[in-house]
Amino acid sequence: MSSSPALSARGGKLAFLVVGLCWLAVLFDGLDMFIYGSVLPHLLETKTFGLTPDQAGDLGSYATFGMLVGALTAGTVADRIGRKQLMIGCVTLFSLASGICAVSGSVAVFGLGRTLAGVGLGGLLPTAISMVSDYARGGRVAITIGMLMTAHHAGGILSAYVAKWLVEPVGWRAAFWVCVLPLLFVPVLLKFLPESLSFLVAKGRGEEARTLADRYEVELPAVTGKKTAADRWDALLGLFRGGEWSQTLLYWLASFGGLLLVYGVATWLPTLMRGEGYELGSALTFVVVFNLGGIVGMLVAGRAADRFGAPRISAIWFALTAVGVYLLSIHMATGVTMVVVFLTGVFLNSAQTMIYATVSIRSTPDNRATAVGWTSGMGRFGAVFGPWLGGQLLAAGNGDWGFTAFALAGVSSMVFIGIAALRSARQPQRSNDQEELVAAH
Repeated sequence: MSSSPALSARGGKLAFLVVGLCWLAVLFDGLDMFIYGSVLPHLLETKTFGLTPDQAGDLGSYATFGMLVGALTAGTVADRIGRKQLMIGCVTLFSLASGICAVSGSVAVFGLGRTLAGVGLGGLLPTAISMVSDYARGGRVAITIGMLMTAHHAGGILSAYVAKWLVEPVGWRAAFWVCVLPLLFVPVLLKFLPESLSFLVAKGRGEEARTLADRYEVELPAVTGKKTAADRWDALLGLFRGGEWSQTLLYWLASFGGLLLVYGVATWLPTLMRGEGYELGSALTFVVVFNLGGIVGMLVAGRAADRFGAPRISAIWFALTAVGVYLLSIHMATGVTMVVVFLTGVFLNSAQTMIYATVSIRSTPDNRATAVGWTSGMGRFGAVFGPWLGGQLLAAGNGDWGFTAFALAGVSSMVFIGIAALRSARQPQRSNDQEELVAAH
């Protein structure tokens, strides 16, 4: 970025515009992701569609499976149509899919809506992270992405309030109609969100990129060589050469348990707290407190990792998460429970991110993106399994084991990341990889 004060100020305004628009898009992403968990206690109590706990778990997994598909295909689609267009497409898709849920008359149609919503949700977040990385001011990429990630948890908070304000007086369908409203945001993105400069340069649209850069008085990104399919395949094989295969599998297993925990708790927290005897209003308040903890955790975890090391922080965070989740199975005074839920949110939501930090730091530059991406991808299978597991436990009349099962997932991730850190003989190669590790979440 140029050192000219006027140019720097202009570039700062562009960064603020892009980050602001992407933050709102991710806010809607979080709202749509968490709204199912927020209305789930009502759906089960009223036996909507004759819904059973095991079916409810399946429905929760449909969205996370859709997110897996969306996340895995986002890069390829973005390379073809551009990041701006993909973001617009994702917002449109999950908004319309919520409309399908709102008008659904059966579990099958509702499940279709949640699956399609998941595809849009899974594609939006990595694309938005790429966009803000392009336009973040020099030296502020990590903190910019950290701020963007807070929007997802803010969406979770919003989902709890939408459920509290609308479900009882109006009905659960109203909550999903609210999730259709982001369609009104699409024209704003069309008009004001610039295309990614990196995409324009990579596609050889230099004149268009130069015009955009001149308009906002920012520098063009450097032209980099594009990796071929053979290069990407070789980078993947590199994760298993020599003694690396054991490290790779340990990271994947840790990521699987971490995302099982994240999405299992996100889906079932209100229902499980309801089963512990708390009123529906209190159960939804726990969602707010949990996501507030997530925001705080995202802002402090990176600093702790920089000081004490990402592997150590990840293992400690998972241990504390396991303790917190297990304590939620015990009916305590509401105030004490609020504190436990908040602290669990702090540690849970950033423990997984620290796995990506560990992988990023301990990877070589030529396979770092592949290592982090595949660690995230394997973890997504845990994200599918977590909601299903909660539903199966409730269906079998073992709902009180739900928190215990999720706590055990936290313990397993603590063990796997701890063993991986002990077995690794590499020294950290760089400490400024926050943009990569957060992008994988």
